[in-house]
Amino acid sequence: MFESLSDNRAAISAVLIILCLVMFLASIYVGRKQSVLTAKDEIFGDPERTRGGWYWTVCGVATLMLIWFYFSWGIGRAYFPKAANELCQVAKLEEVVSPIKAALPIGSRYYKSTLLVARNANQLDELPARLPVDAFSDQEQAELNDLTGQVRSLMVNSSDPTNLSRDVAGKLDQLVFKLNALSVELRAGPDGLTPTAEALAQPKWGTSHVEIPVLPITARGVLFDNVATKAGEFATLFNKIRNHPPANVRIIGDVKARIAALKAANEAGTFDERTAAQRTAYVKAIERIFRRLDDGTIFPANSLDGVNLAIAGLDAAKDHARGDLVWIEALLFPGLGIVKSRTQCTEQGSARWLPKPTDVVATFLRLANPDIEGGGGYKGIPLLWWKWLPVADVVGFFAPDWIADLWPGDYSRHGPDGGITLNFKDKLLEFARGDVYLGVVPMLDGHLWDSVFRVLVALALGILLGVPLGLFMGVSRFFKSFFDPLIELYRPVPPLAWAPLILTIFGITDDGKIFLLFMVAFAIMVISARTGASSTQLTKIRASHSLGASTGQILRNVILPNALPEILTGVRIAIGVCWGTLVAAEILAGTTGIGFIENIARTVSDYELIWVTILIMGLLGLAFDLMMRRVIGKTIPWRGKG
Repeated sequence: MFESLSDNRAAISAVLIILCLVMFLASIYVGRKQSVLTAKDEIFGDPERTRGGWYWTVCGVATLMLIWFYFSWGIGRAYFPKAANELCQVAKLEEVVSPIKAALPIGSRYYKSTLLVARNANQLDELPARLPVDAFSDQEQAELNDLTGQVRSLMVNSSDPTNLSRDVAGKLDQLVFKLNALSVELRAGPDGLTPTAEALAQPKWGTSHVEIPVLPITARGVLFDNVATKAGEFATLFNKIRNHPPANVRIIGDVKARIAALKAANEAGTFDERTAAQRTAYVKAIERIFRRLDDGTIFPANSLDGVNLAIAGLDAAKDHARGDLVWIEALLFPGLGIVKSRTQCTEQGSARWLPKPTDVVATFLRLANPDIEGGGGYKGIPLLWWKWLPVADVVGFFAPDWIADLWPGDYSRHGPDGGITLNFKDKLLEFARGDVYLGVVPMLDGHLWDSVFRVLVALALGILLGVPLGLFMGVSRFFKSFFDPLIELYRPVPPLAWAPLILTIFGITDDGKIFLLFMVAFAIMVISARTGASSTQLTKIRASHSLGASTGQILRNVILPNALPEILTGVRIAIGVCWGTLVAAEILAGTTGIGFIENIARTVSDYELIWVTILIMGLLGLAFDLMMRRVIGKTIPWRGKG
């Protein structure tokens, strides 16, 4: 029985999905019918207005199930059980051609050769300014400058199309021909192809520990698998192609000999420690640049145009051969879709505990000291200070670099002389990346600010989204019945239970911690606003109706003011819970913040530091509570006065 259920879980899921969809549509129909039969004034004035209806409960549960099925890929597995295997074969092709794409603009905006030329040219330009004149004689300095010129000539010779050998050009043309043949094969389709018996014997998707069968089980999958195998061979051939112009062969030998002679002179010389270190470091800097150029991976830009067009044609043919897989992946496989690792395809979408007071004060003062170099702060970050933030960083945050991709034209390429002239598209990319100087602005910095910032942002989001939803749940059967099961499903779960999942999805950056705190604050604010709205005296609502007030006016002028005490109380509670949750999240996965400090202190048994962090947490909590008390006293002075 259990084996049968396991083997037929896709069919069972398909039936459940249909049932959920029917329940969802039917509940909406019944709910709308009931809403028509119920007068608006009864909804606002009925003592049982928040009781809801079974139909909205069914609607909410069905919605939850459908969302679960969707984000767990249950719908895709149920109705397209072979799609994941076919996308696995597509992922194989994308994986094997990635080394070729890495050298082309189709993979990284610029040719890899262009990036290498830019990097090495910048480093060569910096070398003269770094030359320690006191460490080398005049004759040695002249020799080093000449050596630098020889290294630069390697880059210039490699960039010149006239220096490209017939052998290298022939290999590139042969690669282009083979890639174009693969495009033709993809466009021809999978007619006549059949999967092997071994492939058909694989466990079905979702019925074993292997997530997705690797071997192709459909004709289309066999097509992509065959093309991926051939493309892998071609990618290997491409990686072996090296551009070593005849002029560079002589220069490479000469440069190697001169670098070896300089190293030998450094080892044989009687220099002081400082001079010897400066001479060695400068020669190594030249050698590092030389070794990158000696690799022969710089090609004239126009020599790779054919490969670039062939890869683009292969991508177009791949999209053509995928057919409806494009829509299945986009609509039913949320997230990153199918990815191919080395061996499998996977779905995407983790002593003395009572210190002396003097030690505690000393530790606190050390943390509060913004002089990092003088031993202040913690782990290179102050407790609370300020720093100058480049304006370009702010611009780069709000202007993603893909904006530059939308501008017509191509990015700059290096010329035959090895130089690069930036165009408007390049400058737009620099602006979007924040690589331009626009001045600086002061901002708070430090562990304490990082923790407070996370709490404030999450709390603001929780208030903005939770309060309106709670108010509507307090006055609407639909909102109460639809959202109440959803809220009550995750609210009892301890935040620390969510933390590993959320931190795995979002990483250890602020995004994961803020989202975790938002979940906590959101539930509290929803419940507080709902309670405040539902406890509004009916006499006030009916009196407002009798005076001709509209629904919006009642919500704004009657229900919201009456719910405000509960809402502000919820804010007080949310601040405390968020703060405690944040510390736990920073202990689990954090690089800054009060919780991070306490966690490190725990690992090294620094009890003074632990007590300092506890003291800071208590003082901050007290400060937040006193602030909220003052806000409540100023905002709702009538509270508790009848």
